Amino acid sequence: MRKMIRPCGLHCIKINHLGVTIGSQVILRDINLHIHCGSLNAVIGRNGAGKSTLIRAILGDIPHTGKIEFKDRENGRIQKLKIGYVPQSMNVEKQTPVSVYDMMAAYQGVCPVFLRKGRKLKAGLLESLEIFDAGHLLEKQVCNLSGGELQRVLLSMAIMDEPNLLLLDEPVSGIDQNGMDVFYQTIYQLKEDYDLAIILISHDLDYVKRYADHVILLDQSVIKQGSARKVFQSREFSEVFQGYYSGG
Repeated sequence: MRKMIRPCGLHCIKINHLGVTIGSQVILRDINLHIHCGSLNAVIGRNGAGKSTLIRAILGDIPHTGKIEFKDRENGRIQKLKIGYVPQSMNVEKQTPVSVYDMMAAYQGVCPVFLRKGRKLKAGLLESLEIFDAGHLLEKQVCNLSGGELQRVLLSMAIMDEPNLLLLDEPVSGIDQNGMDVFYQTIYQLKEDYDLAIILISHDLDYVKRYADHVILLDQSVIKQGSARKVFQSREFSEVFQGYYSGG
């Protein structure tokens, strides 16, 4: 992984008393979190616990109560936080004639995809892809990418604007075992090299246990948080994930 983006400059994200209600249904209640830069924070929980809703609230996609504050290293508020986001899935029609270049250029909004490729734009897109050793995918059709290749392209797009915070919503769905290993190693290196604050939603408990700095067990509210060891050995974890052996 090539080192090209700057450290995030973020001190921490403070989420205070966050709540989300849709209609009469309470999805999230009284969420309080401190997320520090240079840390991989894994959000785990049963299906329907509100994990993806938390991501959407941080992104500003849905209304919520409470406050989300972003602080820089001098403890001043960041006026405009840059957030990189990799979604849970991306459906691409098999017959869609769109290359990785086309998709990334459209994402940046710099030109219609049918215009001739400019050298400066192409160099910038290659630079982002090469962070994840994916430069060779630039001209490949998106519909022909493997799950692991698409994941690397989406990660490249997420960091193009040098974000302060990276949000990953179950980005390894459909990835094989080797792809999973590469993904978690890449994310770990990303937070180490660029001091990024990363929030990852994951069902892959063994990988969470191995790589996460901080684990958040969610079930509408935060029912346990701390180191992987602390959370995985807790009563709350055992109640949610019955039958999972934490291995001590």
